[in-house]
Amino acid sequence: MAQWDRLRQLSPAYWHRLHELYDRDGLPMDVRHYLSVWIEKQEWQRAARDYGLAMVLYQVLLENLDIQHSRFVQEESFLQQHNIRRHKQTFQRYQDEPCALASTILWFLEKEKEILDRADLDEQVQLLHVGQEAMETTCHQELERKMAGLRNDVQCLEHAIVCLEEQQDEFDFKYQTHKMEAVADEAQKNERIKMFQLLINRLNECRKSTLGDLTKLLDRAEHLISLLVGKELVDWQRRQQKSCIGAPDNVCLDQLEKWFTCVAVCLFQVQEFFNKLEELVGKMSYENDPVKAQKPALQKRADALLKDLLKSSFVVETQPSMPQGKGPLVLRTNVQFSVKTRLLVKFPELNHSMKVNVSMSREAPQIKGYRRFNVLGTASKDLNMAESHSGGMVADFRHLSLREQKSGGSGKGISDISLSVTEELHIICFNTVFELKGFSVELQASSLPVVIISNSSQQQSAWASILWFNMLSLDPKDVMFFANVPAAPWPQFGEMLSWQFLSATKRGLDDDQRNMIANKLFGKQQNYDNCKVTWSKFTKENGQDTFWLWFDGILVMVKSYLENIWREGLIMGFVSKGKEKFLLRKKKRGTFLLRFSESVVGGITFSWVEIDSNGEPDIKTVQPFTKVDLCQIPFHEIIRNFQILEAENIPENPLLFLYPDTPKDEAFGKWYTEKSGDDNPYMKYIKTMLVFVSKENTLEARSPMSCDMTQGEGLEPMNGPCGEAAEQEDESHLLQSQLDSFQDPMLSSSLGPYDEDFLLYFENPSITNSDFMQPDSSTNDFVLSGFNLLSA
Repeated sequence: MAQWDRLRQLSPAYWHRLHELYDRDGLPMDVRHYLSVWIEKQEWQRAARDYGLAMVLYQVLLENLDIQHSRFVQEESFLQQHNIRRHKQTFQRYQDEPCALASTILWFLEKEKEILDRADLDEQVQLLHVGQEAMETTCHQELERKMAGLRNDVQCLEHAIVCLEEQQDEFDFKYQTHKMEAVADEAQKNERIKMFQLLINRLNECRKSTLGDLTKLLDRAEHLISLLVGKELVDWQRRQQKSCIGAPDNVCLDQLEKWFTCVAVCLFQVQEFFNKLEELVGKMSYENDPVKAQKPALQKRADALLKDLLKSSFVVETQPSMPQGKGPLVLRTNVQFSVKTRLLVKFPELNHSMKVNVSMSREAPQIKGYRRFNVLGTASKDLNMAESHSGGMVADFRHLSLREQKSGGSGKGISDISLSVTEELHIICFNTVFELKGFSVELQASSLPVVIISNSSQQQSAWASILWFNMLSLDPKDVMFFANVPAAPWPQFGEMLSWQFLSATKRGLDDDQRNMIANKLFGKQQNYDNCKVTWSKFTKENGQDTFWLWFDGILVMVKSYLENIWREGLIMGFVSKGKEKFLLRKKKRGTFLLRFSESVVGGITFSWVEIDSNGEPDIKTVQPFTKVDLCQIPFHEIIRNFQILEAENIPENPLLFLYPDTPKDEAFGKWYTEKSGDDNPYMKYIKTMLVFVSKENTLEARSPMSCDMTQGEGLEPMNGPCGEAAEQEDESHLLQSQLDSFQDPMLSSSLGPYDEDFLLYFENPSITNSDFMQPDSSTNDFVLSGFNLLSA
């Protein structure tokens, strides 16, 4: 990069040093700016000692000032005309001392270099003290500086071509005048021939210099395209892959669009420069003309760079997804889905002029039984700027669907590989044609691989495939990924699991929760970084009870019923029974924690501390609650009103402090609700409250950590007496008959009859517990959760 360009791109902290430098007399900043390219190409150090060279440079300097003055006359820049004329008058004092002028310019260039060296040193020191995010910001700042350098090169080249045209016009004018004049004097004729030869030599040097500047500009453009296509775009594609499976990565395309557009605009300006050179050569050429020799190769290179940039600029901004799907990239036949493409090169004149067509990839693998699909719906749309929030060039497909093709022939492929429906990967393709200023190129973009299902029951397995592919695959077109599926390193796998909770509930998994999951998968180890999870262990082993089925069941339950308290960090969740006992055994009576069941899919339970007759802590756990329970009573209300029957059948809530020592009502109080009468969804007329009650036998309680009983069917709430008939019926007789006839499916037959396990308790001064139920010493189990109706 030219020295002056680097100075202009420094941060404002260094600009004041530059202004202080040019506050001195000797070299005006205007002259330094407008003649920067010429000044930096001259040998001022040699000219400071060589009078002849210094005089030549002095005269060329004055000529360049005249050319610049003429340009400002054409542009009607009155103030700049005045400044240039005044600067020329100032330089005329060096007419007898050109070496002094060379020494002065050399001194300014050396001072500029000192400023640049200081800036480079400060930047290197700063890079040693920044983190990854700051490093990325610095990389983007460096890219911005390079973009500014490219734009500056284009401006300088534009100015050079204007000067070239002026020189050629000057030669043409003098030559045509010479031909019109009849010069008889041979000496005068020879003098003019020497003058014309000098003008031709200068014109030739100017053409060579312009072609050299063009080469450097294309070098810079090629370097920038390599960064944009090979790094920035690839990084964005990887971030998009991870964001599809829940990662909180930034996938905004606005910055990339700005960079792509900048380079494209500059390359189209280069195309105009080539046209201008062609025009100049058409007017005047000569033997060994450098433009004729070098222009074809340079133009071919510029065309190739522009084509590479445009082909990479067409992307899928929003991956295919169904409105009610579990996540993106899982599509169901005959169900509408949406997808959005975007052109990162933004030219407003292309608005509505480029048509995008969508189809399934024709390069389907030859696998036995591999399905093929047709795209239905509005499969062609214009790229337009109205459907983008940022005004980008997008084609937003909102009403597409897929239909399976009827298989023809035997359906046998050339491969014996067998993939399940949810392991088949398909790619959706988008095609368009870019045409602008005589430049045309076909563009294609493709989605990430999608899994296509035909039934909603396949959605859970399909989403597992999407998770695995986008977690591990760096090739976004690898539709044969599951033919030889790799294992997942635990750090990567654990992070992916955390993303599922983060995207669904805005709270991911902490280190302790991830370690518990690792313990479940690999057993007790000091470090899990070298452990790997196989695809079969994730979603295929153990028949129906796969790891993914268990984990996803918890995720669905939390998202549907427990999101608020999970987000507040009140659910410890992933904690083993042994760790649970270790945490609670030193806590005071009534301390409890919430954890997910390890044996019941989509179950949550709580354990609390009791003190036995010997004064020792006794950990008790309730049977897990599932969606069957939680859809009837909010979990915070279960915790609030949960009761256990003591030996005398006196209900008591054993849950007092959420681990480690937060009072229960302080932790959950903001979600408490009071519903009674008509507002109660479970019973009308009689004011009631639906709660869970458990009974503890007076002789023998269940051993600590005895939780996670076999999950039974869901409970239906008992209906109490309703209407006028209820008021006329004997209350005690009705309640006893209900208890005798109701069988709770959540309890095994070994737990005894229902009337010994649950109490329908009304706060009536005339009715006591003994009127309904007497303790039975023959019951030996700690009876778990069930529904009861308590008066409000």
